[in-house]
Amino acid sequence: MGFKLTILGSNSARPILARRPSAQILQANQETFLIDCGEGTQLQMIKYGIKSSKINHIFISHLHGDHYLGLVGLLDTLALSGRQTPMHIYAPPMLEKVLDLHHQISGFPSPYPIVFHPLIADQSRIIYDTPELTVSTVVLSHRIPCTGFVFREKTLARRLLKAKTLEYNIPFTDFHDIKKGNDYTLPNGIAILNHELTDANRPPYSYAYCSDTAYFPDILPHIQNVSVLYHEATYLQDKISKAAIRGHATAQEAAAIALQANAERLILGHFSSSYQDLNPFLTEARPTFAQTYIAIEGKTFDFKDKEWTNEL
Repeated sequence: MGFKLTILGSNSARPILARRPSAQILQANQETFLIDCGEGTQLQMIKYGIKSSKINHIFISHLHGDHYLGLVGLLDTLALSGRQTPMHIYAPPMLEKVLDLHHQISGFPSPYPIVFHPLIADQSRIIYDTPELTVSTVVLSHRIPCTGFVFREKTLARRLLKAKTLEYNIPFTDFHDIKKGNDYTLPNGIAILNHELTDANRPPYSYAYCSDTAYFPDILPHIQNVSVLYHEATYLQDKISKAAIRGHATAQEAAAIALQANAERLILGHFSSSYQDLNPFLTEARPTFAQTYIAIEGKTFDFKDKEWTNEL
């Protein structure tokens, strides 16, 4: 149980050989989520050992090609592989028309259900909700409508103390209620308080994916106290004017957002193709936010690890 984030693509729109367009895999407990799907995403999944068959939910932040042009190919490959399980896609409404047109032109309708969830970038909404996890949107500031995604684990059940269950001879059938915080009553009527039978679990994990966006403090209420923040950093500070015009952020601006959000850790990505060396992004961001890392393709960030390495 836990959160693991694998970077599949970390580059911005214009392709280069060294980096791929935006795509990430978030493994949140028992679910595998694909976040954005730039060109070549399925090849990156093969390269880094991600099983596409385990993906049931795909989140697309906006309809610039470097964030969704790999989707049609991935969906077709899943069809050729005999998939029958429904695929849920959360994306701007026009993408549904793109997928429908593709299936119409190709003469190859999807053999498995595609459940489309249109996203309107006007306010934050919960778009996915289970007993373990919620996913909500956060409206970003870009040249076209764009949403980020915030994955929040719900409060975890308390951890049962095995020695106490043996001491009081508590039957297995009562474990679930005790983990939820209930006391236990012995057959003689004596109540054993929950805090004697359990320990608090670890704090819930959370992950905020802030795709293409200018520096935009309006997002802060929605990403407060996240375990990990991914924030685009297309440019360095010497190109801050260019970043603002194009609806992007600099490394320093991303670090400022992480600091104000009280995030635990920050991952920078969506780098302009004009940068070959990414070390200057760390140099620029870390004086403001020390726990900053680079979205290195193929790198898996395990949220439970107390220390991360970032070897470029």
